[in-house]
Amino acid sequence: MGTVFQVPWARLESWPGDLAVLKEQGFTVAAMELTGDAVDLDDLAARNPDRLALVLGTEGAGMSAETLAAVDLAVKIPMRAGVDSLNVAAASAVAFWELRPRA
Repeated sequence: MGTVFQVPWARLESWPGDLAVLKEQGFTVAAMELTGDAVDLDDLAARNPDRLALVLGTEGAGMSAETLAAVDLAVKIPMRAGVDSLNVAAASAVAFWELRPRA
């Protein structure tokens, strides 16, 4: 079966207001978004947060200002010069691999 049965995921009803619920439950909420202050994905992986929620946006317009204001940090995937983005499926696969639990 696919990873939908192995990777915990959730859909929040009130967006982006319900991100506060995740924070109240002790999650670090990280947006996969290219912003001026975004940290590299490998830096986030090195922090090894106990509870992490990744927010994935649309491929065109990205995330709203309200969503970015509600998260703890923005995260970017380091890439070669001249490459500025990946589609959401590829970006999420890279992020899930880099942030996987390590024994």
